Amino acid sequence: MDLKARKYEFMQLLFQVEKASIMDKLESIIKKEQLNQRDTLEEYNADIDAGISEIERGEYFTQAEVRKMASKW
Repeated sequence: MDLKARKYEFMQLLFQVEKASIMDKLESIIKKEQLNQRDTLEEYNADIDAGISEIERGEYFTQAEVRKMASKW
C-alpha cells in the first residue's frame, strides 16, 4: 500500500475518533515527529557537531543557571 492510500485510510480512522484524549495523543505524536524530523544522517551529524562546538566555545548554561532562569518564568 502506498503512502497516499495509507493517509486516506488514516483519515477515515480519524473521523471515527470520538474521544478528545485520543485526538490529543495523535496530535502530540505527529507534532513531535515533525519537530524531530531531519532529512539526512548528515544533517543529524551536523547538528551534533554544532552542539559539541558550542560546548567547546563555552556557549552553554549549567543546571544551576537554568534553574535560576526558570524560577523567573
